[in-house]
Amino acid sequence: MKNLIHTIREMNTFLLLWITQSFSGLGSAMTSYALVIWSYSQRGSALMTALLMVSSYAPYVLLSVFAGALSDKWNKKRTMLVCDSVAALTTVAMLILLQNDLLQIWHLYVINGINGLMNTVQQPASEVATTRVLPKKYYQRVGGLKYFSSSLNSVMTPIIATAVLGMAGMGAVVAFDLFTFAAAFAVLAFGIRIPEHHEPAEDRETLLVSAKKGIAYLKQERGIFHLILFLASINLVASIYDAAFPAMMLSRNGGSEKVLGLVNAVIGITTFSGSLLAAFLKTPGSRIRVICNCLLFSMSTENFLLAFGRTPLVWCLGGFLGWFFIPLMSTNLDAVMRLHVPEELQGRVYSVRNSLQFFTIPVGYFLGGFLVDQVFEPVMAVQGAESFLVKLFGSGKGSGAAFLFLILAFAGIGVCLYFRRDRQIWKLEEHISYR
Repeated sequence: MKNLIHTIREMNTFLLLWITQSFSGLGSAMTSYALVIWSYSQRGSALMTALLMVSSYAPYVLLSVFAGALSDKWNKKRTMLVCDSVAALTTVAMLILLQNDLLQIWHLYVINGINGLMNTVQQPASEVATTRVLPKKYYQRVGGLKYFSSSLNSVMTPIIATAVLGMAGMGAVVAFDLFTFAAAFAVLAFGIRIPEHHEPAEDRETLLVSAKKGIAYLKQERGIFHLILFLASINLVASIYDAAFPAMMLSRNGGSEKVLGLVNAVIGITTFSGSLLAAFLKTPGSRIRVICNCLLFSMSTENFLLAFGRTPLVWCLGGFLGWFFIPLMSTNLDAVMRLHVPEELQGRVYSVRNSLQFFTIPVGYFLGGFLVDQVFEPVMAVQGAESFLVKLFGSGKGSGAAFLFLILAFAGIGVCLYFRRDRQIWKLEEHISYR
């Protein structure tokens, strides 16, 4: 108990920031979840729904390199507050359009683009702020705690959002989102101090020079660069999965909004459990081996069960197997980055990482929606009742998405096996301090 109290005291600033930001994240996740259902109900198109995420991630691809350099120069707390405020204003605009029955899908693309831009600037500032308020010995634990909050939100989001949607409508979901923002904003503004490292005026760099330093670091540190390429490849497969998943759950025989919520809740409970495991496990002998093995296990299980499963029980089992070890992977990945990249370069390097690691996400979302709507669903629609593909994946809308999941399973396994043999990634083990 004494050790626990001592740990909480040392982590108190981070814990306050983490709890309030996670609460705000719950409100945002509920709005996003409700909008996915709303947009799919408007058009019934996986591509139109996937474009919501494309518009969110596009700013990452275009501006992350410069956003990190800016975040290194700017006050971290002020940056986070301004970005949150702009995002809240877009939510208010969306609520006004909704209440006046004027909301259209293209409005959501614009809103998501603005929010994506704010997140592009805020994310590296938040990463550096976490490093500054947290003692180094807790880096292993912070990754687990972040996944803990993320998974808890994954559990609560479909449950609360579905209930609120059913009882009070979309307006109530958005109102809750704004309430969580206000709470997190007040705590960050008045209750949290984030240390700032002020550079002498003569040492300050131009924006372009700062961005080049982040790129130069990755050119020199090939292990970190190859690790980012590994995650970029995984993100491509995962974002195609993310685009196809709601389309299959909402249109497949046996699927519905409730089934989508159920499977998402199971995934949330699973990552919640995995995050507890990650938070309290001792430092592994090899972080790189943990990262590779966790991703290989995930890619080798869930997509196969989604491809061949016909019932919510099998889909839930796939969600459990696919997501249980992801928090452990993320925790060790986070620790590798924090321990390997110098703190004074983290904002620059993280921003370049965002551009490289996440540029495949909007590509994957677009490909996922396009492949479901224009390739796999049409292929399954022309199959006869005795077709081999129908026997494997069933018939009707959603069977094409199931077919796509089989392709994703083999693609994910191939990516993991390829990068598992990358010597540059394994060389990171020689430079990581295991504390």
